[in-house]
Amino acid sequence: MDHETCMVKQIRSLDSDMQTLVYENYNKFISATDTIRKMKNDFKKMEDEMDCLSANMAAITDFSASISSTLQDQHAQITKLSGVHTLLRKLQFLFELPARLNKCLELQAYAQAVSSHRRARCVLQQYSHLPSFKGIQDDCNAIMEKLAQELRQKFRDGGTSAKDLSECVELMLQLDEPAEELCDKFLSHARSRLELDLQGLETLSLPSPTPNTDILEFIDRGCNEFVSSLCLVITSYQELFINHAQTGELLQAFVDDLAARYFSLVERRIQEEKGVGDNSLLVRALDRFHRRLQAVAKLLPGSAVPNRGTEIVIRAATERVKQYLSALQSFYMDSLTDVRQALATPRLSVAGAGASLPELLSSLSASILNQIKSVLASVHLFTAKDITFSNKPYFKGEFCSQGVRENLVVNFIRFVCQSSRQFCESAGDKGGSTPPALLLLLSRLCLDFETSTISYILTLTDEQFLVQHQNPITPVTALCGEAREAAQKLLNHYVKVQGLIISQMLRKSVETRDWVNTIEPRNVRAVMKRVVEDTTSIDVQVGLLYEEGVRKAHSSDSSKRTFSVYSSSRQQPRYAASYTPSAPMDTNLLSNIHKLFSERIDIFSSVEFNKVSVMTGIIKISLKTFLECVRLRTFGRYGLQQIQVDCHYLQMYLWRFVSDENLVHFLLDEIVGSAAHRCLDPSPMEQSVIEVICERG
Repeated sequence: MDHETCMVKQIRSLDSDMQTLVYENYNKFISATDTIRKMKNDFKKMEDEMDCLSANMAAITDFSASISSTLQDQHAQITKLSGVHTLLRKLQFLFELPARLNKCLELQAYAQAVSSHRRARCVLQQYSHLPSFKGIQDDCNAIMEKLAQELRQKFRDGGTSAKDLSECVELMLQLDEPAEELCDKFLSHARSRLELDLQGLETLSLPSPTPNTDILEFIDRGCNEFVSSLCLVITSYQELFINHAQTGELLQAFVDDLAARYFSLVERRIQEEKGVGDNSLLVRALDRFHRRLQAVAKLLPGSAVPNRGTEIVIRAATERVKQYLSALQSFYMDSLTDVRQALATPRLSVAGAGASLPELLSSLSASILNQIKSVLASVHLFTAKDITFSNKPYFKGEFCSQGVRENLVVNFIRFVCQSSRQFCESAGDKGGSTPPALLLLLSRLCLDFETSTISYILTLTDEQFLVQHQNPITPVTALCGEAREAAQKLLNHYVKVQGLIISQMLRKSVETRDWVNTIEPRNVRAVMKRVVEDTTSIDVQVGLLYEEGVRKAHSSDSSKRTFSVYSSSRQQPRYAASYTPSAPMDTNLLSNIHKLFSERIDIFSSVEFNKVSVMTGIIKISLKTFLECVRLRTFGRYGLQQIQVDCHYLQMYLWRFVSDENLVHFLLDEIVGSAAHRCLDPSPMEQSVIEVICERG
């Protein structure tokens, strides 16, 4: 029973679905019924029309058959009459041919005359055995001979245009003139015309202080006159002598010879483009030059002319890069001259002079960077996408990597480093005339190049020119190493120069004084004050461009250290033996033993890139000079005491500038000890008196 109930439900569900489908598609069923009914009516009408058309076609066929049967007898006669008419027209043309040729000759319609004669020549030749045709043939031959003479004269004069000249050659070839002779004459006339174009270009390319035309106008004229005419000659030659294979070599030699002269004129004019201001005009001219030569490549596939044109473009681009490098070098040297003038300009105070160093460095760095960017932007025009020759392998590869990156950017960076090093290669006139502030500024410039500028410039170049690193190129690290080496050499030379300036003052102050007969010291000598002032000024100057650096921990009594170093209580044991005649050698022995256990001081060692290291180097050179000058003099009692006062004064101030104050203590100790060894009456001054004199001074 359950199964039956389920089946009943399914049957009812199916009935319901069927009813739904009928209701939903009722309109479609009605529309389909109407369409079928309409189609029946339309086909019935069409069947009636087809029956009517068939009856009409049958009537037409019957009528046509009736006409054909009626005209059957006259058809052969009409055909015969038509043939006779055609023959009469040909005979009429032949009989009128001499008069027609004379008329064309009078009107100089040479092409029409040759065409008419070619149409009748075969017939006249075939029936030349008949007297009437023989007469016509003789008359025509005489007229055509006269026409040929006029064409030869016209061709010989060469006063017509290239188009007329080509037509003249074509007519003469149709008259069976020798092709080889015509070929030579055609090229000869074409050469004379093209040489006139070259002479006009040569007049424009003559060297002059102010060129009459710019490079773009010159190239335009050459392309529009010479190259266009050359292409027309090639086209005409190939059309006229296409069936004469042996004449191809003549054309090739002809084109190569004239193109070589044209290229020499173009290169001469390009070499006159010395200015590096606006590069766009030259690039546009080279692009137009290269673009127009491609027409020659299409007309004469085996020609070397397009490749030679590309070589000229490459040489022009390479030469342009050299000019930009020279311009960058000149700009850099001019900038250095401006910096030297700014440093030499007198100012109201030393601080005012030093304050401009960071500004000068910033201005110099910014101007160099901006100039490099400007040059790169100008050179980048050679690789622009709208330039036809930029897709050549050279401009995609070697020009970017070797031409721009290596020969321009890398060479300029090396020039900066090399020219900077030259300021410290000779200590003569060139080295001595260099302001120390310039050495310091250039050392900082090279150091900035090493830390950031070089990497930035080369990265900019690689990104802008899409430099491919398959070719051997200079690594950034190598250039940075050269820049750091130059910076180190400049800074070492700066320390040496400043040290020698102070040393010169100390040397003169020692050599020009009578240390044996001097008076008792009452104050510090003026030269010592000047040394402290100059050292302070140098410290301020160096601090403007370099960081402070690291110092060893100072003792609490650094400024008073001289008291314990040079006091009688400490120095007496050191050279007390010299006061008694019993042991004259003990003093030297004690001094030498003391030096054995002292740390060796390298006076001219390389300095680090910080202020403390620079000042330490300068002070070492100055005090070492002071020591050597003292060793060459003999001192009296008061001379020794004056050295004590001067050294104590130096100790009061110089310890602040060095990395290790013990270095100053040691050198000043050596100076006083050396003076004591060379003193005739070594009686040191009391330390308290020394301090009073120095504080008062």
